[in-house]
Amino acid sequence: MISRRALEVATAILTGSFGVAVAVQSLDNGIGWSTEGVESGTFPFLTGIIIVAGSLYNLTRGVMPAASLASVPVAITSIELRRLAGLFVPAAIFVAAIPLLGMYVASAAYVLAVLAIPRHRSVLLSAVTAAATALALYVVFERMFQVSLPHGALAAALGF
Repeated sequence: MISRRALEVATAILTGSFGVAVAVQSLDNGIGWSTEGVESGTFPFLTGIIIVAGSLYNLTRGVMPAASLASVPVAITSIELRRLAGLFVPAAIFVAAIPLLGMYVASAAYVLAVLAIPRHRSVLLSAVTAAATALALYVVFERMFQVSLPHGALAAALGF
């Protein structure tokens, strides 16, 4: 069982860490004014500061015992947590696979896994849908928009 308070604190820490990363990375691009005008890191820096401020507010509300939402004893049951993991884990694996397999192969594998493993569709229909998804991504981005999506280490090893 995960309490609402734990979720509030974890979310505030996660978003705060993201805001700090954005602000720190924007310092490399420069913040403030130059002879040409506003430097390129100014907007990301301000965005990172706003994210950190919102995260600190959420952290304070989550920690304070008087906060009404944080006092809810259970926010997610084990069944709901399993469903959430069923959505998050395949998506995280998909994102991690893109640099290795490339967008097209990773997308096809993701669609195949999401449709075939929970038995929403037959394996053959899932494979056809996965291939159609990869083909559609290729046609739309590479051919129509002429935007190259990541091909990954697999394509580089095969000479593409």
